[in-house]
Amino acid sequence: MDLVKPDSVQEAKLHFLDYLRILRIRKAIIITVFLITFTIAAVVTFILPESYSSTARIKIEPDMISDIQGVSGGGGDVTYAPYDPYFIQTAFEIIQDQVVLSKVVEKLDLNTVWGKRYNGGAPLQTSVTIMMLEKRLTLDPVRNTKLIEITVYDEDKTMAANLANAIVDAYRNYRFSVRNEQTTRGIKALEVQYQSDEQKIDAVQANVDQLRKDLHIHDYDPNAISPTPTLTSEQLHNYNNLMIEGEQRYMKLEKQLTELQPLSPDKLREVLPTVTTDMALNDLLDKLNGAQQKFVTMTNDYSLENPDVIRMQSLISELNQEINDRVSGIMAGLNSQVQSEKAALDALTESVNEAKRQDQDEASRGQPYWEEKRKLSNFLDFHRLLATKIEAEKLDLEIPKTGMVEIIRQAEPGKYPVRPNKTLNISLGVIVGLIVGVGLAFFIEYLDTSVKTIDEVERAFQAPVLGVIPQNVGYLLEEGLDSQHAEAYRVLRTHFLFSRKDDKLNSIVIISAGMGEGKSTTALNLATVFAQAGQRVVIVDSDLRRPTLHKLLRVSNNVGLTNYLLKQNTLEEVIQTTPVPTLDFMASGKLPSSSMSILNSPQMKDLIAELKQRYDFVFFDSPPILGVSDAAVLASEVDMAIQVIQYRRYPQPMNIRAKQLIEKAGGNLVGIVLNNITMSQDEGYYYYYSRNEDEPEAPAPGAADDPGKTGIKQKY
Repeated sequence: MDLVKPDSVQEAKLHFLDYLRILRIRKAIIITVFLITFTIAAVVTFILPESYSSTARIKIEPDMISDIQGVSGGGGDVTYAPYDPYFIQTAFEIIQDQVVLSKVVEKLDLNTVWGKRYNGGAPLQTSVTIMMLEKRLTLDPVRNTKLIEITVYDEDKTMAANLANAIVDAYRNYRFSVRNEQTTRGIKALEVQYQSDEQKIDAVQANVDQLRKDLHIHDYDPNAISPTPTLTSEQLHNYNNLMIEGEQRYMKLEKQLTELQPLSPDKLREVLPTVTTDMALNDLLDKLNGAQQKFVTMTNDYSLENPDVIRMQSLISELNQEINDRVSGIMAGLNSQVQSEKAALDALTESVNEAKRQDQDEASRGQPYWEEKRKLSNFLDFHRLLATKIEAEKLDLEIPKTGMVEIIRQAEPGKYPVRPNKTLNISLGVIVGLIVGVGLAFFIEYLDTSVKTIDEVERAFQAPVLGVIPQNVGYLLEEGLDSQHAEAYRVLRTHFLFSRKDDKLNSIVIISAGMGEGKSTTALNLATVFAQAGQRVVIVDSDLRRPTLHKLLRVSNNVGLTNYLLKQNTLEEVIQTTPVPTLDFMASGKLPSSSMSILNSPQMKDLIAELKQRYDFVFFDSPPILGVSDAAVLASEVDMAIQVIQYRRYPQPMNIRAKQLIEKAGGNLVGIVLNNITMSQDEGYYYYYSRNEDEPEAPAPGAADDPGKTGIKQKY
């Protein structure tokens, strides 16, 4: 163990063993809280009445949505709204509302039934019954579906099933009633609209008849909303096709004629056969070709004066003239054909345009009539649709609406009770009890600022711990020299001797911050251990306010320190012997009116110097340093001071304050003694104590200079 004062404050670190230490120290609190929590959980679990549960499952849909052609319950295409969490939550609130639960109370006569069960036979009020029913009701949605599970708990399993089914029926009837009420109001509104529209239709019909008469409209089709055209759409389409075809023929012929007109007659007789088919022209061209060939042959054999050659020339001339005439005729025919096509196209166009003008004039003249008739037609169409809607809504009232609320599974009586869950409740009691107990233990430990560990003392006080004294230590002479407690003080003696820097320092005062920290017992037992080791020791009871050492030694307190300081008795008269041969005792004596002036007197300083000369060690027992100033005076007059701190008794700042007072008074604090340690609860101290049992005995004073000497001073 390091007995040197630490140079700097070390950072506090909480080790795993520290948690175990807290659990061991606070185990009484943990066990008490655990047993209380566990007992409450068990008692409540077994006291609560058993309840059964019954669950009904339903599928809900929003009100039906129809297109403009169909109606709810009618022949239109009916669809349903998609999944809507807001609609599901709204359904939850409605099911748990008075509007539904009151119907359940009324149907099952719960006021009377539960009045007999819970109210001594007197019927309950409906509001009270509904509150009780709400507490027994649980609603659970099936995720991402339109399904709802309605669970009811009751002591009677049959009643639980009846309640669940009654809630389903009440909610379904509520939805149906709301829907029927809305439909009835809608039908009334539609009928009012229907009557109003009939009056408007009569007025418009009268106006139409008057306009037809005034404008002389010939309307033979009662369903027509526009005048009948001169040309039907099919006829107009055919005329348009004919006009397109005539225009194409005209453009083609005109193009051919335009291309042929600039050509010479000789060029035309070459081109025309490719443009038009004319058998006469082709025949003439063939004859001309044959005549020319014969003429060439004859000129080879005969002269030009030959009659045959002359006739052939004449024939060729006639053929050329006929061909020219034919070409001129063909060109004239083409021109006539172009003019004819142009005239036919113009006539057809004029006819169509005339028909359109007539239709436009007729439409313009009868426009007020036709607009009014279209208005009448729209009124009639809407009137017929309105009549269909009214009939469909009336039919919807008579058709059961099973789609809005569909029962998927009826509730059935449960086979086994589900409340209370004994296993779960007791398990939770065990878990919660342990958690609360451990939490409370750590919380109390957190609030406890008293001294707990050696490391904590050395870190906070900047002073070494010289010894650890177990709990319930008495006077060593009574317990025996071989007791385990005696070993703790021998360890304290060893550490003290090792921490003493000079062998001449032999006067020690034992100080504590408050009362009851074991300061007097520590002083007496430490002095006894020193005396048992062979040193001459005297212990002075300088606690003049509450002296206790004379009671431990069972001697008289009639004379003592105060008598010597007041010069009433000599030193030999106030020193008493003890069962230990080398241990002497000086009692406190009678309490003076002012102890401070006595302890701070020159006589006290002379006494300390005299005792230091006569004894190897001089121990002073002092009052608590925070209560009176006597201890501070003693600390300033003696060589060394040892501060006793009782384990987990006073707050740490109080003990630190005591140390500061010792240092301010000029005292030499050599170390701390931790007193009243419960070894069984704190293994750290047990290991500390066990580790130091085998430490070697510190050498006696003077042994370092001369091993043959014991260093024991002669008395007197």
